[in-house]
Amino acid sequence: MKPNAEFDVIVHGATGFTGRLVAEHFARRHPSVRWAMSGRDADKLAAVRDEIGALTGASMADIPLIVADADSPASLRRMVQQAKAVLTTVGPYQLYGSDLAAACAEAGTDCLDLCGEPAWMRQMIDAHERTAQGSGARIVFSCGFDSIPFELGVWFVQQEAAKRFGAPVARVKGRVRAMRGGFSGGTAASLRATLAAAGRDPRILEYLKDPFALTPDFAGPKQPHGAAVAYDEDLGSWTAPFVMAAINTRNVHRSNWLMDQPYGADFVYDEMILTGPGEAGEAAAKAIGAANAAMGAEGGPKPGEGPSKDEREAGFYDLLFVAVADDGRQVRASVKGDKDPGYGSTSKMIAETALCLIDTPDVAGGIWTPGAALRGKLVERLQAKAGLVFAVE
Repeated sequence: MKPNAEFDVIVHGATGFTGRLVAEHFARRHPSVRWAMSGRDADKLAAVRDEIGALTGASMADIPLIVADADSPASLRRMVQQAKAVLTTVGPYQLYGSDLAAACAEAGTDCLDLCGEPAWMRQMIDAHERTAQGSGARIVFSCGFDSIPFELGVWFVQQEAAKRFGAPVARVKGRVRAMRGGFSGGTAASLRATLAAAGRDPRILEYLKDPFALTPDFAGPKQPHGAAVAYDEDLGSWTAPFVMAAINTRNVHRSNWLMDQPYGADFVYDEMILTGPGEAGEAAAKAIGAANAAMGAEGGPKPGEGPSKDEREAGFYDLLFVAVADDGRQVRASVKGDKDPGYGSTSKMIAETALCLIDTPDVAGGIWTPGAALRGKLVERLQAKAGLVFAVE
């Protein structure tokens, strides 16, 4: 981290849909933070700044604007020198994030993103982990709905398992009980870009298939594939594949690895959507499975598009985490969030994670998951400032 930097945080991509929501959050909730807005076009940045000021009633005239573009590595290097942390919403990251990650790693500047692209993340780990460790930069991937509520949900239920059973357990199930609000246009674009990259490079396909793609030199036990409708005996419910499990499970395993495996080297974790018992539950699970196939289609949401304010406000999610001990005993915990997951909640999570990271200087340089870096401190902050609720059931 750069303690004497001009800005605490630069919101890079502030003219995009999600970036604007992040900027609104800073304007509403953090008037004392030294922050700036960054993007490709100075006029658009100025217009968005004015719109946010009018919307929030915040004093925005003094918020600096920085022109930086993924096509200009020099502009990115200049930008990162000015901040303790750069928060980037400019994805797909495999297309627009590599030079920024490299610049932050070199400069010792913290970098946070919303990445859900495990093959690119592994490439960045291989390329920049050592440099970030040397410079002190904390590079933190996946700071939105993928994968903070899941990664911290596992951490939270394992804390309770340790209290009750004397140690964390080797098996946790992550289950989506309810959710209103779709995935972001950036998530859909990232999926399309990842599938296209896999078609060009077989190594990327191997990363996508590997549950331990983000734990270099470590491969744990066989994991549930989670790709088919199944009945969960422990929960008495049919389950459907969860499209974000492909990134969340990788981040959970990396988190365990970064923390020196408190869950054990034999840890098993999967994610599914609960659809209920009986024929109705089975039919719902099959319908979700069919809908998942359309996620990467060109007809999905586009980057820069998103739901209305009313739709964001009406959104929510309810996640269940079940820690299962070897003798069959269980601990259950939930993570609930207000606002729609892909935009309203995500924008608050990445903003608060950036500030939490800045407030935690003892986290060493390197490439992190948010949960492994910040653990209970981030749980407390998200509950206080980002509309999340963690609870033992």
